[in-house]
Amino acid sequence: MFGGNPVCPPSQLNTIPPLVLAYLGDSVFEVFVRERLVGSGGRNVNLLHRQSIGYVKAASQAKLVQMMDGQLTEEERNVVRRGRNAHSHTIPKNADVGEYRYATGLEALVGYLYLQGKMERLQTLLEAAFESLEGEAIGGRGTDIRTECGDGVSEGGAAD
Repeated sequence: MFGGNPVCPPSQLNTIPPLVLAYLGDSVFEVFVRERLVGSGGRNVNLLHRQSIGYVKAASQAKLVQMMDGQLTEEERNVVRRGRNAHSHTIPKNADVGEYRYATGLEALVGYLYLQGKMERLQTLLEAAFESLEGEAIGGRGTDIRTECGDGVSEGGAAD
C-alpha cells in the first residue's frame, strides 16, 4: 500500500494519543478498502463508493476488529483497547456507541501499525478479517457486504 518504512520512532509511538492514531488509521483504512475494491474489478465509481461505505461504517469496522482478536499480539490488543476506551467528543450518527468505540479501536490499530511501518502485518490482518467478513451478513439483513449497497447498478455502468 505505502512505503513500509517506520514513520515514527518507537520511543514516540506510545506517546501519540489513541484518537490521533485513529485519525490516521481512518484514512489508511479507507485507502486499503478502495484499493481492494478497485483491484477486484470495480469500475463504476458510484458502486465503488457505496461498496466502500459498507466496509468503513462503524458496524463493519467493529466486526472486523472482533474477528481479528485471535490474531492480535498483546501489544496490538492494547492499542485496540486504548482506542476503544478513548473519549471522543463526537457522538456517532449512524452507529451505536459500542460499535463506534470498537471501530475507533480498529482505526487506532491501523494507524499504529502504519506508523511502525508494519505494512505486511497490517495487510495480513486486514486481508484475513475481510475474507471472513465478505461472506457474512452485515446489519442483520442477510446480505453480502459486497452487494449490500448495490441497487441493480452493474459494474460496467457509466460513472458520474
